[in-house]
Amino acid sequence: MNRATEESNRRMLRARDAMDRGYAEPLDVPALARIAHVSPAHFARTFRATFGETPHRYLQRRRVERAMALLRETDRSVTEISFAVGFGSPGTFSRTFRDIVGRSPRAYRKETASLTVPTCFAMAWTRPADAPAAGD
Repeated sequence: MNRATEESNRRMLRARDAMDRGYAEPLDVPALARIAHVSPAHFARTFRATFGETPHRYLQRRRVERAMALLRETDRSVTEISFAVGFGSPGTFSRTFRDIVGRSPRAYRKETASLTVPTCFAMAWTRPADAPAAGD
C-alpha cells in the first residue's frame, strides 16, 4: 500500500468515526467530506471503495445495529427507538430494519427476548446479513 492510499484510508476512517459518533444525526456528506479533506463526490466514491458500501448504507446499518441493542436491552417502544437512532419515521425504520436484519423490529425483539447467552454471542448471531465481513 502506498503512502497516498494510506492517507486516503486515514481520512475515510476519520469521517467514518464521525458517522459512528453522530449516527443519530442526519447524514451530512459535505461535512463528512470536509473532515476527509475531499469534495463531496470524491468522498462518496472513495468511501464506497474503502468500506464496500455507500456512506448512506453504512449509516443505516450503524443505526440498525444500535436499534438492535436497544430492542434487546430496553423496553422502549419501536417508534421511540426509531427516532432515537436517527430515523425520520417509524415506517422507514421498520423497512430498513427488515432489509438489513431480515425480520421486523418487533419480531427481532420477541426472538431475542428469551436469549440467555452473553451479549457478544447474541450480537454475532444476529449480525446484519449485509454487513461486510472482516477483511473485506
